[in-house]
Amino acid sequence: METNDRLMSLLGLARKAGKLELGSEAVKQAVHRRKAKLVLLSGDLSPRTLQAMQEEAEKAGVRTAALPAGMDAVQAALGQRAGVLAVNDSGFAGALLKLCAEDRGGKILC
Repeated sequence: METNDRLMSLLGLARKAGKLELGSEAVKQAVHRRKAKLVLLSGDLSPRTLQAMQEEAEKAGVRTAALPAGMDAVQAALGQRAGVLAVNDSGFAGALLKLCAEDRGGKILC
């Protein structure tokens, strides 16, 4: 299975487990409430949204990573179009970062 497919599958599991927030406002709330362990940003976010979400996460000490997919792929995998996702579980966050690292040759784009 391709890394991107495994990543989307794992995001689906996180969503079913109730450990995933989708959309800018939901992610901001998760970050402010210190629930978010990782913020994922799709590759086709507007520069303004990308910068704003990175700043929000950085202020709260939450790591960010770039998804190797766009909002259409997120919609196909999760049933909801979103470019900003928050993972609210350390285990899922670690597994997703590992997949991102594999996909980027060990380097995570933030």
